Amino acid sequence: MRAGAQLRAVLTWFGAAVLLLAPGGSRRQPALADEHRPAAGQDGQRDFDFEIGSWKTHIARLESPLSGSQRWLEYDGTSVVRKIWNGRANLLELEVEGPAGRIEGLSLRLYNPQSRQWSLNFVNSRQGTLSQPTIGEFRNGRGEFYDQELLDGRAILVRFVISGVARDACRFEQAFSADGGKSWEVNWIATDTRLPDPPR
Repeated sequence: MRAGAQLRAVLTWFGAAVLLLAPGGSRRQPALADEHRPAAGQDGQRDFDFEIGSWKTHIARLESPLSGSQRWLEYDGTSVVRKIWNGRANLLELEVEGPAGRIEGLSLRLYNPQSRQWSLNFVNSRQGTLSQPTIGEFRNGRGEFYDQELLDGRAILVRFVISGVARDACRFEQAFSADGGKSWEVNWIATDTRLPDPPR
């Protein structure tokens, strides 16, 4: 797709927000389990059903994004995802810790049936305020979500990608761009492995 067409597609998603989508690359994604593969014409309101349950979570976080720093901080813990409104929303509770400290966060994901898109709204326990939502959708088992935020007073673009979706594993990756989407720097990688259900 030419750059102009990419830009028009993103402007359609976000109205006044000027975003330029980076190429998706040619990496092949793991096959989805049948129950997680959307049927033709499906509206996407059950896209997060794969994630309901408890997960072992490993996080790598870039300490100072867009600063030239290459220092990564690592955390381990759990994520628990609960279904709300029969799958049209869900709540993720994250608790991880490592040498750099502890992170407690919530992510409220809300489905908009008119746009057929999801908004991902994150809050951590230190601030207690919802962040700017990233907005997007799943296509072929890959979720891409975007927004525009301020970092140290400067407007940047944010991209959040969910990939590698399988029955018992998935990957979450956040990246920032300071040049209108021409280049992206990954600053948050979470790899989840499903925990067994507790005995009844």
